[in-house]
Amino acid sequence: MRIGPHDLDERVFIIAEIGNNHEGSFDRAEEMIGRAKEAGADAVKFQTIVPERLVSVSEEARIAQLRRFQFSYAQFEDLAARARREGVTFLSTPFDLESVAALDPLVPAFKVASGDNDFFPLLEEVARTGKPILLSTGMSDLDGVGRAKRRIEAEWQRTGRSGALALLHCVVSYPTVPADANLAALRDLATLGCTVGYSDHTIGIAAAVLSVALGARVIEKHFTLDKNQSDFHDHKLSADPAEFAELVRRVREAELLMGAGGKRVLPCEAAVRQRVRRGIAAARDLAAGTIIAAADLGWVRPRAGLAPGSEDELIGRRLAVAVPRGAPILPEHCA
Repeated sequence: MRIGPHDLDERVFIIAEIGNNHEGSFDRAEEMIGRAKEAGADAVKFQTIVPERLVSVSEEARIAQLRRFQFSYAQFEDLAARARREGVTFLSTPFDLESVAALDPLVPAFKVASGDNDFFPLLEEVARTGKPILLSTGMSDLDGVGRAKRRIEAEWQRTGRSGALALLHCVVSYPTVPADANLAALRDLATLGCTVGYSDHTIGIAAAVLSVALGARVIEKHFTLDKNQSDFHDHKLSADPAEFAELVRRVREAELLMGAGGKRVLPCEAAVRQRVRRGIAAARDLAAGTIIAAADLGWVRPRAGLAPGSEDELIGRRLAVAVPRGAPILPEHCA
């Protein structure tokens, strides 16, 4: 799966989820893009929210907060341009159908939030763009995720598209405590035949790093400049620039540790293989004419003769030459 220039099969795609941590400050949002890039993020992600299209008119306090945090479509164009200048991929989650169209020219892929993984009109609208989809799977079981996947695929088929889908394990709890992280669910998501990833709401970076060992090819972690910026709850579960840089370092280290798979003799092992493998040798000084018995055999390093398992080639045969203790016994030593 590719997102812009990023091949997720070759390298884990690390997203700094800025979300609403800018709290409506455009200058802060621009700074966060640069700081995320400095920390090693592959992408920055925002949330494109039109409050009146997301929450009920009765939720007046929530609408007021969202309006304070809201950016216009034109401002998102400017943020996407800033991301291009910084050399980091720009993403944003649309929370309504109209925002999909506004973001389409700006993003190489679409992220869908957990709360909308059963909002089929939005899933279909995103699918119609033909761009890769990162689908958070919080609050859904495997059957529910399967339904969303089939709905997306049906729309691709109907419109003649051939998209790519990544399923991101996510727990919608802020913050997610370790006992609820359930990272092993990544294995279950993988059975659906899609790229898998992890959208992390835990405090710290351990869960995000560990997810790589369970197959995550996308990691999304909330990002803030200051965990104590305000009482907005996302800051506390976010990584600040130093912590995010450490997350990136450890994820890249985890990728190296995981390797390419396939159990084989590695080149670094070949140089020492003969030195640490055992060979069949004389357990005592053996005179010429000795009929070799099992008790006459020992196994020592380095392997200079026959490998263990070849004892039957020697037992019962008569030595034609003397073999001192510890020396290899070879078939040509026998009459």
